[in-house]
Order: sequence, then C-alpha cells, then structure tokens
Amino acid sequence: MNSNKYRLKANVANISRALAILCVAAPAFAQTQAPVSLGAVNVVATSPVTLAPTETAPSQGSLTARSAQSIVSDKFIRDFTSPVADYTQAMTMTPGAFASTANGIGLGDAKVTVRGLSDSNMVFSFDGIPFNDTNGVSHHSWVFFPSQFLGGAVIDRSPGGASTIGQATFGGSVDLKSRVLEADPRTSVTLSTGSWNTQLVGVEHETGQIGTDGKSNLLFNMQEMKSDGYQTYNEQTRKATSAKYEKENLGGSKLTVFASYLNLKNNTPSIKGVARSLYNAGDNTTLLSGDPTKGNYYGFNFYDVTTDFVYAGISSKLEGGWLLEDKVYTYRYWNKQNYNNSTTAITTTSAVDKLNSYTTIGNTLRLSKETETGTLRTGLWAEQSDSYRFQRPSDPRTWIDSAAPNFSETYTTTTIQPYLEYEYKVNDNLKVTPGVKYASYKQDFVHLQDNGGAVGTLGGVYNSSTGTITGGAPSLSNSITYTDLMPSIDFHYKVKPNWTVYGQYALGDQIPSTSVFDVKNAMVSPAPSPTKATTVQLGTVWNSGDLTLAADIYQTKLEGSYTALSPDSAGNVAYIPSGTQLNQGIEAEANLALGHGFSLYVNGTLGSLKYDSGAIAGQWVAGAPSDTETIALNYDRNNWSIGVSANRVGKMYNDSKAGVHEAFVIDPYTVANLFANYTIKNPSSFAKRAKLQFGINNLFDTHAIVGIASAATGSTSANPSSADLLTITPGRSLSMTATLDF
Repeated sequence: MNSNKYRLKANVANISRALAILCVAAPAFAQTQAPVSLGAVNVVATSPVTLAPTETAPSQGSLTARSAQSIVSDKFIRDFTSPVADYTQAMTMTPGAFASTANGIGLGDAKVTVRGLSDSNMVFSFDGIPFNDTNGVSHHSWVFFPSQFLGGAVIDRSPGGASTIGQATFGGSVDLKSRVLEADPRTSVTLSTGSWNTQLVGVEHETGQIGTDGKSNLLFNMQEMKSDGYQTYNEQTRKATSAKYEKENLGGSKLTVFASYLNLKNNTPSIKGVARSLYNAGDNTTLLSGDPTKGNYYGFNFYDVTTDFVYAGISSKLEGGWLLEDKVYTYRYWNKQNYNNSTTAITTTSAVDKLNSYTTIGNTLRLSKETETGTLRTGLWAEQSDSYRFQRPSDPRTWIDSAAPNFSETYTTTTIQPYLEYEYKVNDNLKVTPGVKYASYKQDFVHLQDNGGAVGTLGGVYNSSTGTITGGAPSLSNSITYTDLMPSIDFHYKVKPNWTVYGQYALGDQIPSTSVFDVKNAMVSPAPSPTKATTVQLGTVWNSGDLTLAADIYQTKLEGSYTALSPDSAGNVAYIPSGTQLNQGIEAEANLALGHGFSLYVNGTLGSLKYDSGAIAGQWVAGAPSDTETIALNYDRNNWSIGVSANRVGKMYNDSKAGVHEAFVIDPYTVANLFANYTIKNPSSFAKRAKLQFGINNLFDTHAIVGIASAATGSTSANPSSADLLTITPGRSLSMTATLDF
C-alpha cells in the first residue's frame, strides 16, 4: 500500500512539473490566432472570450441582499475545488470562513467556522431544507452532498429574517444549492487520480429539455471514490449517487424532485489527532498502525455511514396573486462506528460499539404576495425526527459488547416554525421589512438503563466485573418543549441601480443538546432554555462592470452555553447560563477585473469573539480567529481557467482539558491552492467537450497546528505535553482530472 503511494506521488510530481509550465504559458498561448494541432484534435482560437467579474468571482454579495450574504458560484466549485471535495470547500472563499480536515480535502469530517462560530451554531440547508444531527445541531461534510451534487451556495452571516428557518439561526445559515439543469443533453465521464492513492470515477447524464414542449429535464450522477488518506491507515471508500428532475407546466408552475444516496466506509478513530511527540519529530502522518497487538490498530477503528436525502417541491402561482412554494422531504443518517477508546490498551471493554441514527420527515411551506405597497411573506416549517443512539463497551478483538451500555436512547423531535414578514415599499428605492417567527421544539425521550454513563441504572445495581445490571426499571421516559419568539427588522436602500445599502436587527436561537438529560434518572429541573443571538449589522453592495464589492460591520450578543449545578437533595440537576459573548467586527470582499482575462479576488475579516461577562470577560472564545484573509488571482479566457488562491487564518486560542480558557495559542497559518483547467470543444466526432484539470491543495506544503484535538491533563502552550493530540493541516496533495462530455 505504501509503495503504491510513493509510486503515485512520483508520477504526479513529474506530470505536475509539465502542467505547471503549461499554466505559466497559458495567457500567451490563449491569445494566439493560429490553429493549434493536438494530434487528432484541432483547436482554433478565435477572438478572446473573457468573462465578466460577476461570472469569475468565487464569492460575491447580492444587490438584493438584506443581510451579510455571500454567493458562491457553480464555476468556482467546478474549476477551483478538488473533485473529491465536500461542501465545506464551497465556503472557504467567503469572508470569515475556514475549514480543515487532517486527512486531506474531502477525506475527513470537516467542520467549518464562520465569524469564529463553529458549524454547530449555524443552519445548514439544501435547496432551502434544513438538515442537522438530532442530538445537537452539528453537520457531517463527508457524508452529505459532495461537490458533484452542488451548484453553488449562499452563506448568510446573520440570523437572517423571519423567513430563515432552522434549529440554529444563532450564528447564521448556509444554503447549499443543487445543480442547475441544462437545456442540451449531455453524458459526462470523469476520471481523477491524486496523492495518497486517491481515485475517483464518475458518470453524469443530463437529458436536456425533453417531453411535451421540452418542459422536463433529468440529471443523475454516480461516483466512487477511494483513498488511502494522508494519515496512516486512514483509508476510505465513498459511493454516491444523486438525481434531479424538473418539469414546468403551463402557467409557470414547476415540479422538482431530488434524491441522493451515499455510503462511506473508512478506518478513522474517534479522536483524529497526531501526537505532539510525533509532530515535534517531524512526523505529521502517523495516526493508526497495522499491528493488531497495538491499541491503535486500524482494524479496531472503522465507520460505516449511510445517508440519503429526498424531496419533492412545487412552485405555483395561485389566484389572487399568491405564489406557493412547498417542499416535502425526508432524509436519513445511519452512522455505525466502532473504535478502540485507547491507543495502548486492548481489553474486553476498551472499545466502543456506537450507533447514531435518525430519520427525518418534514415540509416547508412558503407563500408570498406582491402588492402595490410591498410583499407579504408567510409560511410554516414542520418536521419530525426519530432517533436511535447507543454506545456500548466492547472488545475490539471480537466486538462482543458488554450487557450494560454507556447509554442507549430513542427520541422524537418535533419542530414547528411559522413566520410572517412584510417587505414594505416606502418608495421605489427604500424597503423596510419587519417580521416575526415562532419556534417550538418538542423532544420525547425513552432512556434505557445504563452503566452510569448517562441516566444510570434506574434503581438497579451495576456489576462492573460482569458488565450487567440487576433489577431496576428497564427504561424511563421524559419530555420537554422549547419555545421562542424571534422578531427581526431590516431596511434595504437602492442608492443607485448598482449600489445598495442594508441594515438589520435580528434574533436567532439554538436549542440545547440532548446531552443535558445525561444525568442520573434524567432529573433536570429547571431545564435550560434555547440560547439566543442578537445581531445588528450594516452593509453595502456595489456591482459595476469591472468591480464587485460587498462590506459590512456587525455586532452580535451571544448567550453562552450552560453550567450544570450539583444535584440537589432530590437528585435534580439544574442548568444555569454561563454568561454572554460578544462577536463584532468588519468584513469585506471584492472581485476586480484586471483585463486580458485576469481578475483579482480578495476578502478580509477583522473581528473578535470574546466572553462578555464574569471572571473570564475579555478572554477569547476557543477557535475564534482575530482575522482572516483570502486573495485569489484568476485567469479565464478561451480554453483556460486558472486560479491560485491563499487563505490566511489569524491567531486564535484553544481551551485546556480542565476548561482553562486561552490555554493554547494557535499561531496564524496560510494555505494556498492552485487549479488549472483546459477545455477543448468538439475534440472528436463523438465527443462534445474534453476538460483537463490539474490541482494542488496546500501548494507550499504547510504543516500548521490548527487545533488541539485532545489535550493532556495540565497541558498548555507554556507547558505543552508530548501526549497532546494535535490537528495538523494535511500535506500538499496533487490531483489530475479528465472529464469527457458526449
């Protein structure tokens, strides 16, 4: 396996040198007028074809936006991300956003951070349908929506207006877009090879406009990806397929159906960090071993994750000027994970047999009506999720589980969010939109008795030698309902047709994790309330022939998480607020046409996310950088599309294992990428288009510490422990991709 890696890296290195020379020569080559012979292929360069800044911008604001939004283009995803990438790569070019996975782009469960807040503080949706874990608002990039499923994204760095739905509008929202269907039929075959023995094969077919009056269209794709990964024995296989169907009826109504399925198998431990002792010795890759006598044997650590996502939506004009948009959907997450809970010990209980699964069904109903004085918008989001989760001590050599689990539970989450907002047209240039949203989250639990890891034995007696429980109740049930009322108001002013200004005041919320009931007998009184975020921001968007520009200034007051008090005399555990946080800053992004096919994109965020109350007031929240910057130089003309970018993340802090704030300093780091695409139209009598892509992620082979995956007791930056587990940027990776369209 390792010898294959080295052979592949050598081959890729040789080809990359040739392609690098080709990239440098591209501008001069693209402007030649003479035919260029490529064997059987004849490419004639006519007058140069140059795209406008709005088409070349990796990310840009919208002139109609009422809050701080960035739109990521389909072109950026197709041309400037790896074909094995996940959806986080569609976000990393936007202001204040960054993500990292230690095993390589698309080869790990990456978590994105925006304005210093992790993705567990945000709404993620697909075509306007929210999706997230049910035990806490978190997301899994490696098993939902690889880049081939996507046609762009809209990132809103605010709670949004009343019509923004989801269980965590606390920190903002990300709406991933499905592919835009094309008018002409096409079949595409993609082959990609890259570092660490990474291989991808994909087939995509688009029918084009078919059916009566050409009003129907269907696209489906299938892919298989295999990789050894950057870290030792962190291998994975991903198989995925998706389909999208659209039919437009007379009168302008449209039916859309989307379905996706993905299965991922890999060897990834629960904690994915590299030991500091190895990092200090220059070893950034050792994670698991091939020795079955060691606790970190790769055969003791594996995932088998399956997801699917299906929706049917209709958009229709009703009588009275109403517009109806309705989507019914279901999605499923089934994560069967097994891992050894020690890198050294191998015992009958050193491993964990784990399941996290849920099935969600729901409906998003949106109604709007335009009048002479403005636009009325109202709607209802209703959803129900059924979850089953457990963790059981197990023997990694046999996977025989102990009788008593660490925890085992089923629960149903029912969410209802009606909203109402009215966009009042003060005049042709000024619009003011007040709105309100009501949110109700009801959770009904059934907890099985356990070994003390959560609700406990429920009156029984646990025998640690045999792993069994004698007596007691087999389970207990409890229920809770969280409710919130969230008002918002914003204004949008059109200074000129190409220049707008907006201001916003909005509230967002986030429901507590189900882990608040992981206390003896699930006795929680009083239970915590949803945390709220209050945002005020002012921004502007400019869009001219040569420049796109967006900038904003923001301040958000965040309610912190909770602190559990010691059980009272009756055994009740109470949660109290842990204080507040203040998130504030300024951010901007711009794309400038330089001429002759060149454009320059830049963004930057300067801000702070600090505790705002108590003894720790003024200290930084873990994982929040002081600043982020991005610069990208793109060339897009004729057959060539080339881009080189650099993303810098400023200084930030991590907490210690004992909860000491600012215990670890994470130094600033920069990661650069390079992608070069060459497209040939009609390369043969049977092919419509051929596209060759060469990509380099982490161009300068940066090995930066981006976080502390697990800190040893007492460890700090001033006194680091060699036992710390570190999250390191993966090394330089190359990819070569060929796509042939028929």
